[in-house]
Parts: sequence; structure tokens; C-alpha cells
Amino acid sequence: MIKTRRTVLACGLLGAIAIVAASLPATAQTWPQRTVRFIVPFGPGAGADIGARVLAERLQTKWGQPVVVVNRPGGDSIVAITTFLNANDDHTFLFAPAGNFTVHPFIYSKLSYDPKELVPIARLSNTILAVAVKADAPFKTIKEFTEAAKMAPGNFNAAMVQGITEFTFWGYEHSEGLKIIQVPYRDINVAAVDLGEGRIQIAMLSYAMLQSQVEAGRIRLLLVNNAARAPVASDVPTAREAGFPSLEVDGLVGLFGIRSIANELKEKIAADVRAVAADGVIAERLKATGQVINIGGPGEFADAIEAQRAKIAATVKAIDFKAE
Repeated sequence: MIKTRRTVLACGLLGAIAIVAASLPATAQTWPQRTVRFIVPFGPGAGADIGARVLAERLQTKWGQPVVVVNRPGGDSIVAITTFLNANDDHTFLFAPAGNFTVHPFIYSKLSYDPKELVPIARLSNTILAVAVKADAPFKTIKEFTEAAKMAPGNFNAAMVQGITEFTFWGYEHSEGLKIIQVPYRDINVAAVDLGEGRIQIAMLSYAMLQSQVEAGRIRLLLVNNAARAPVASDVPTAREAGFPSLEVDGLVGLFGIRSIANELKEKIAADVRAVAADGVIAERLKATGQVINIGGPGEFADAIEAQRAKIAATVKAIDFKAE
């Protein structure tokens, strides 16, 4: 009887230890111990979704645990952000373009989440963004377009992706003293077709949205907004090279974790992302989605996001933008 009681007590003690061990921060043991989830704010097939799946595929081999991509589109990325934060788990991450939610504090007077809870862990890529016009438009450069728009305030229509792209374009308008009418779109993917058919005069979109119309010869790129030239359009100048730094913006895409995640774990994940991207396979697969690989660790990623946030704040103040 005593032996049985001791056995029961021992089993209970071992069970308690197991429960405690499972609740310890992952950095106290070998991480990961279970399935890792990437929450993506878009549906299957979007650029960020493809990037998440390519990365997940490589990381699960390295980590020896499943890495699952969970799509939570809608609500201007807030659905995905809420899903991620509610998990409150160091095995669940948000994989998204930072520009989608960097603008949230500026456009919403009340937010259902605290932006400080989103902690940058690893940048994977930059989305290629570009400014385009109709192929036979009379202006061959952004300078010529700007001069034409100054001569005819209110006569030019434009399309921009919601978020940081809009604020960047608005900053350009303000700095150049332009009045360009923004056309609202329920489906922004239609804008490239409208541009090619002359229903709008200029668009600032991701290269992935513009690509088919560019290749069909219906539209022409005036510049890429990124800091560096894009390999898929190496003959097209950057915004800065074209003399319009106000139009410079990079689409920063990567992993975000919860605020309580340990620094050692952040660095480990960033190092692992860098390691699995080293052979160029991820870069090649991202190219088809209009992205360029640009690996960055927690500090570098956070600094790039903060620089964009400061630029948005300056634009908000300059144009006296009011949150809803």
C-alpha cells in the first residue's frame, strides 16, 4: 500500500513538473517545442501569404516542428492582429507588411489593440512599390508629370494602395503643391487596368499589381519607390534618383512577436530566418511575387519601421490629417 502511494505521489510530482515545464518561457528550453503559427492578414495567394509559406516550409525543416500559415484577412489587418495578440504565445507570430498597420494610430482615433504589443523580430523582404502612368502618356518622367499636374490642379486622378502608400503619395502632393484627386477602390487590383485604359492618370501600387499591364505594354513605370532599384525593373530609377525623395518608401515584410518574447528568442528566430534564406531559394521564389529579399534582425527591422512611422507623422501634421 505504501509503495502504491509512493508511486502515485511520484507520478503526480512528475506530472506537475511537466506542467510547469510546459509553461516556462521557450528560451528556458530548446525552442520550438510544438507547432509554430504564422498569422497572415491576407487570403491565400497574396504576396505576403506566399512569402509566409515559403519561409514556413524552410523553417519547419530547420526547427523540426510544423510551421503552419493561418490566413485571417479583413478589417484592415486588424482581424489578423487580434488573432495573433489573443494567442499571447511565443509560438504564434504575425507575418505581414509593416506598412499595413504602421498607419493605424494615425487613421483610427480608437484602436482595439496597442501597437506597442507588435514587436519586430525578423524582416524577410521588401515589397516593390512603383509609380506608373499610361504607356502613351505625354510625361516620360515623374518630373514631367509633376509639372503637368501643377499646371492643371484637380484635373488628374490617382489610385494608391491603402496605408503607408497613401500617406507617401499625399506627402509628395503636399511637398510639390499639387491637387490630385484620389479615386477610391473597393478592389485596388482593378486600378492597374483602369490606368492602362486611361480612366486614371497615375497610380502608386505594388509592382505585383502593375506587372501584367506593364508586360502587356499598356502602362509604364516612372519610378520605383524603394530605396534601391528593383531587379525586375533595373532600368527604372528610384524616387530619390528621380529627384523626388518624398516618394521613397519600402514595403517592409516580416515576422512580429508578442511584447513579452525574450530577446534571446528574437535573435534566434532572426538568425534562423537568415540561415534558411542564405541559399537564394527564398529570394528566387519571392521574385515572382514582386518582392526582393532583405533580411534584417529585430533592431534593424524596428529602426526601419520607426523611420517610416516618423515620416507618416510628419505628413499627418503637414496635411492636417484627422483620424476617424
